[in-house]
Amino acid sequence: MARIAGVNIPTNKLVLIALTYIHGIGNTKARQIVDKIGIPETRRVNQLSNDEVLMIRELIDREYSVEGDLHREVAINIKRLMDLSCYRGLRHRRGLPVRGQRTHTNAHTRKGPAKSIAGKKKVTK
Repeated sequence: MARIAGVNIPTNKLVLIALTYIHGIGNTKARQIVDKIGIPETRRVNQLSNDEVLMIRELIDREYSVEGDLHREVAINIKRLMDLSCYRGLRHRRGLPVRGQRTHTNAHTRKGPAKSIAGKKKVTK
């Protein structure tokens, strides 16, 4: 099992697919990495030599922000927005959708499960 950028990537998958298991690398960046190093797209991770894995690791460390560094960078950007008290920062602070989605219905991914509001109790005669 190859370990790249602190992530164990699956061995039986294609290199293009396996690289997307790293946070911050999607299909496009995975294809760029494979093209720069010159690995065929049909190659699987378990067929890579130690030198190729080392080249991938060094390329990612040198040119891309991934995993912990990327998480930290995103968290700093969100904290900056919250400190500025701009609209997006306020939405982050309140745990509401940031990019203009509606909140009357839906938005339960950000808001959490629905909270029932206690209504009037019926008076029985």
